[in-house]
Amino acid sequence: MLEKIAFVGVGRMGANMARRLKDCGYPVTAIFDTAAPAAASLAQEIGAAHVTQLAAITAAADIIFTVVTDDAAQLAIFPTNGDSLLHGATGKVFINCATISPATHVEIARRAQAVGALTLEGCMASSIPQARQGTLYLMCGGDPATFERVRPILEKLSSALRYIGTTGQAAQVKALVNLVMNINTAGLAEGLGLGAALGLDLAMLREVFQQTGANSQVLKTDGEDMQNRDHTCFFSAAHAAKDSTIAWTLGAQVGLHLPLAGATKQQFERMIARGLGDLDKSGVAELTFKGRQP
Repeated sequence: MLEKIAFVGVGRMGANMARRLKDCGYPVTAIFDTAAPAAASLAQEIGAAHVTQLAAITAAADIIFTVVTDDAAQLAIFPTNGDSLLHGATGKVFINCATISPATHVEIARRAQAVGALTLEGCMASSIPQARQGTLYLMCGGDPATFERVRPILEKLSSALRYIGTTGQAAQVKALVNLVMNINTAGLAEGLGLGAALGLDLAMLREVFQQTGANSQVLKTDGEDMQNRDHTCFFSAAHAAKDSTIAWTLGAQVGLHLPLAGATKQQFERMIARGLGDLDKSGVAELTFKGRQP
């Protein structure tokens, strides 16, 4: 029999992962989110129970995916007393997909192990369409036996599944992925912003970028959006600021000076300060194109 699955955190990524697994025939039994109306709506859509207690999630499933916003939210669903996913968790597997600090992943694994539960990092380097289509780039960290146990489920979510190493290492790699991506995004915004100020044709400029050393995945996903001011959110500026901070902090912890990471972090923090944090990360162009700054 297929193992029962539950989700904690059903924003755009978590909700589409739940839909995907339901479509693949897995019993998605329970949904929890602090945004109760969204959780109730998704639960009704996929035939799951909408629960309002964390312990009820653990009781309803064998495998629990957590897809929350940040370190504080992750720690809040695994408290050591009171309502907690840890209650009755012996033998359960928690797959933690949030982009959070490696230290928090390690702490959650420690708490889970203390009650006889298992954890796995499932760090995602993709966006909303990939979550729905089951084509996530998924980086996993934790015990290899746990990874193998849940591999059939993860293969329904990922077309590029990688086991990275011990707990915390997948989060380190994810932080570096987003560090480089965010630097590329901020750099592309400056290049296109300067091109616009010089009166260059931006369609031509993007084509030249694509054919030279200025090419990047970000150019493909964000370049035209920056030009057209289409910042429909797939990966928010607020998340870019958070993830840049995680990477910058890792650098500080090992004694590295990362000036580009620091400057990029500050750019996305400026977006938040100006009320633009809910825009897609492509919205960083609003800070660099002449005449756009609010």
